Amino acid sequence: MNIRKVTNDKKAYIDLLLLADEQESMIDKYLERGEMFVLDDDGVKAQCVVTKEAAGVYELKNIAVTPACQRRGYGKRLIEFVFCHYSDCGAMLVGTGDVPSALSFYNQCGFVESHRIKNFFTDNYDHPMFADGTQLVDMVYLKRER
Repeated sequence: MNIRKVTNDKKAYIDLLLLADEQESMIDKYLERGEMFVLDDDGVKAQCVVTKEAAGVYELKNIAVTPACQRRGYGKRLIEFVFCHYSDCGAMLVGTGDVPSALSFYNQCGFVESHRIKNFFTDNYDHPMFADGTQLVDMVYLKRER
């Protein structure tokens, strides 16, 4: 297993990016300013994009694991890698929909709820967003501190 930084042609991973954020115009807002990492285990299994938001504060903007490889620890391994990669990281944020599966995953990775942005999904996406059969309305931000 190898995790590597992608420095050019990040859009080559658009299929994976769209698994986590299904509107390409939203991805475009952070893709170039963020750093992308891919996890390769006999083929790319997962990717993530991380942005620096302030001194010592990073945000996990996008993380996705190929559907056939989900629930095998790839997502957790990628989060651990990026958390350790940024030695100055005092806090890592991640925003997600208010659904038990996502919240449980991030809780298992050491994140706790920080705050919410009301109506984020309804105000920023051009179509209704759903996860686990639930329409996404508010963005739930979680934080992991060192």
